[in-house]
Amino acid sequence: MSAREEVLQRIRAALGQPGTGTTAAGRVGTAPAAVEVPREYRTAGEHAPGSAAVVDQLTDRLEDYKAHVRQVSPDELPAAIAALVAELPGAGADRSAPAALVAPSGLEAGWLAALPDDVVVHRDTPEAPLTAGDLDALDAVVTAARVACSETGTIVLDGEPDQGRRAVSLVPDVHLCVVRTDQVVQTVPEMVRRLSAHPERPQTWISGPSATSDIELDRVEGVHGPRTLHVLLVSPR
Repeated sequence: MSAREEVLQRIRAALGQPGTGTTAAGRVGTAPAAVEVPREYRTAGEHAPGSAAVVDQLTDRLEDYKAHVRQVSPDELPAAIAALVAELPGAGADRSAPAALVAPSGLEAGWLAALPDDVVVHRDTPEAPLTAGDLDALDAVVTAARVACSETGTIVLDGEPDQGRRAVSLVPDVHLCVVRTDQVVQTVPEMVRRLSAHPERPQTWISGPSATSDIELDRVEGVHGPRTLHVLLVSPR
């Protein structure tokens, strides 16, 4: 029996169907009758969205992925962003020039209100999108988020004006991502339900900074996305 036929037989057995369908020799048998597939997986966790339990779990998962996480109040958010920007190495060949950032067109202006006057903020808009080269020359990006899953440590952006197009959050080397605690859910089904409200939007799923490893498990960061991820969890007022 071929591996293909073995896989098909296991699927049929799981569905309660007889061994029909295409055989290893390519012959087609009788079409199986439609059966109801049981879907008894969890659709929600035991902890409510935004609860201390899911926020703590998300923090633990993100830090395990080597992301940097900080919980702040809405009033503390501008200063927290300014403090992280102050840690950037700066722009220019000698890294001594003031930092340069990119922000989506719909990002709240108040979030950036505490930045020093010499920090340059480029707004990426649908009418005037920055090129990949422009984005690569900038030090960091600041975005909001759509939803986060605590069990997997995953944050999802879906292209809303406060999150921007995918390139904006993938090309710069540092990503400052603002997540409201009421956006944090426990399970993937809960996260997908929130995303299903706008299935047409492009999504970026982020589980820590970009990283990969070779066959010897040598970790390399920043290969296909930001090398550094800062997550600011904003508690309600």
